[in-house]
Amino acid sequence: MNSIPDKQRAYFNLNYTKPVEFRIQQLKKLRDLLKSNERLLYDAIYADFRKSGFDTYLTEFAVPNNELDIAISHLKRWAKIKRVRTDMVNFPGSSYIIPEPLGVCLVIGAWNYPINLSLTPLISAIAAGNTVILKPSEMTVHTSAALAHIINDHFDPAFLTVVEGGIDETTALLENQFDKIFFTGSASVGKIVYQAAAKHLTPVTLELGGKSPAIIEKDANLNMAARRLVWAKFLNAGQTCVAPDYILVHQSVEKELLEKLKLEIQHSDYSLLNGNYVQIINEKNLDRLKGLVDEGTIYLGGQTDKEQRTMSPTVLSNVLPTDRIMKEEIFGPVLPVISYDDLNSAINFIKSKSKPLSLYLFTHNDVIRKKILSEISFGGGAVNDAVMHFSNSRLPFGGVGNSGMGSYHGKAGFDCFSHFKSIYQKPNWFELNLKYYPHTKRKLKLIKFVMSLK
Repeated sequence: MNSIPDKQRAYFNLNYTKPVEFRIQQLKKLRDLLKSNERLLYDAIYADFRKSGFDTYLTEFAVPNNELDIAISHLKRWAKIKRVRTDMVNFPGSSYIIPEPLGVCLVIGAWNYPINLSLTPLISAIAAGNTVILKPSEMTVHTSAALAHIINDHFDPAFLTVVEGGIDETTALLENQFDKIFFTGSASVGKIVYQAAAKHLTPVTLELGGKSPAIIEKDANLNMAARRLVWAKFLNAGQTCVAPDYILVHQSVEKELLEKLKLEIQHSDYSLLNGNYVQIINEKNLDRLKGLVDEGTIYLGGQTDKEQRTMSPTVLSNVLPTDRIMKEEIFGPVLPVISYDDLNSAINFIKSKSKPLSLYLFTHNDVIRKKILSEISFGGGAVNDAVMHFSNSRLPFGGVGNSGMGSYHGKAGFDCFSHFKSIYQKPNWFELNLKYYPHTKRKLKLIKFVMSLK
């Protein structure tokens, strides 16, 4: 484990990754490899989740493919030196900012979308000119092996490599000094990664999770809200970091919303056979979800199949804020519904918890929209939709507080893995003597005047 970061640091220090043309070449190579090995990756995802080809493309390939195309098209502009205005204090002279790669990066992927959440930050790291060690999740063993085969057989390990394994391998990697660590996963593991990085003062981006609320106001289009929320919640059987974790609905439309959620779930006919549903990642998580449902009032669903490793789409009603299901991230196909009679009480309830990764508001009232967006802190979200903000590469994606730190996607991903070096350049043909000794009252007065000029 120790030799891999050392070899990558030696490779990086030889400046091989810094030319923009090299980076574009590597991104194109990765794009071609993903295309030629598409069947292998589809089969790996199916083996890990029983996920259909339709959903695999939608949730695993669409975003990385888009990220590759955007990075290849815009990288020359992103990597350009940016000139900025020089103030009067430093006249005559010029000022500019040089984007430069950080160095050796460790990307730790997540199991719920093992291709998407591994390759998307990887693409950003390559675009920024770094060397990268990718550590996929050991929980999705088939996808991890497929990624290792594709990358390790075609890239110089001194530039890009995949390290497989579990806790021991990750722990061993984290003992090394990196120039950047990017982690996607739970807050509990994120703290461990952050502590390990702190020993070396390594900058970290943490993409975590939390209880992301959906707020349904009384003026919302309930048909559309139910349709979009059901899709967003039960995509990947709820194993999505930005999935709506619970619904806060105005009490005047609660019964109507519950009925529309039920009809939409029944219409969607979720099942492995229909290709619009997936397995829970393992029996441990299935048992955990079953325990959460056992404590609630089941409005719909709640059935589990241990052999198939599935739980039917489940809606809970009459949920209390003190219930266990409201104290931890669900990360599964269970949707609690809580009513409120006053918007301020709903806002205060959300603010009483850790800052969520996402928030979804359903309303046509601009006053309410502005109030929610200005008063509640969260990573990102949508108005009258859910989850889809993740798919827009022009929107930086990331959490805040316990839901994460730092952001990526598109240009934000390039920035995430870059250092912006500030340079002031001055000619030798002129020099004021104001800052030099001897110090006088007149000089100080002139300095204050020059400093006031903007």
